[in-house]
Amino acid sequence: CHGNSATGNGPMSPSLVVAPADLTTLAARNGDVFPTSRVIMRIDGRDPLVSHGSMMPVYGDFFAGSDVATKAETGQPIMTSQPIVDLLAYLQGLQQE
Repeated sequence: CHGNSATGNGPMSPSLVVAPADLTTLAARNGDVFPTSRVIMRIDGRDPLVSHGSMMPVYGDFFAGSDVATKAETGQPIMTSQPIVDLLAYLQGLQQE
């Protein structure tokens, strides 16, 4: 949905009611702060999003793993799995300046 470049132009994007977000501008659209908590909760399903008439897919088994603590944008710890922490690092690396 987000496409190879993570800019929201993936092959499924034309069929969605809500356009996929440009994941390279998450920080820019959040006052230059990467929205760690929101990203984690969208991926793991705690913050659902309706994108094409149903919930955004939750890839539970793919991102399953031992719980680890990572730091939210507020500095507070937030629990998630190691695969999601790895994905966060990737997404943070994509952010435009």
